[in-house]
Amino acid sequence: MSKIKTTENSLGTKTIGSLLLCLAVPAIIANVVNALYNIVDQIFIGHGIGKLGNASTNVSFPLTTICMAIGLMAGLGSAAGFNLELGKKNERRA
Repeated sequence: MSKIKTTENSLGTKTIGSLLLCLAVPAIIANVVNALYNIVDQIFIGHGIGKLGNASTNVSFPLTTICMAIGLMAGLGSAAGFNLELGKKNERRA
């Protein structure tokens, strides 16, 4: 039989500063990479297609952002509700 390895929940034991460093730095890097991707994408589209290509991506970008915001709102909101119910030991409702 295989043994299941359990790890300690670091959110309850580590200091706030170290948690911020562990959780915020990857989020910052992801946002910077996403911004650089959009800039480089606009440059390549501008050179390859021209003004109409840049115009089309400028129209679709806000729509993409709105869809992502709605998805994040639903996902993070339900995850928070799920975790609150589990914290109350109400597993059936969670």
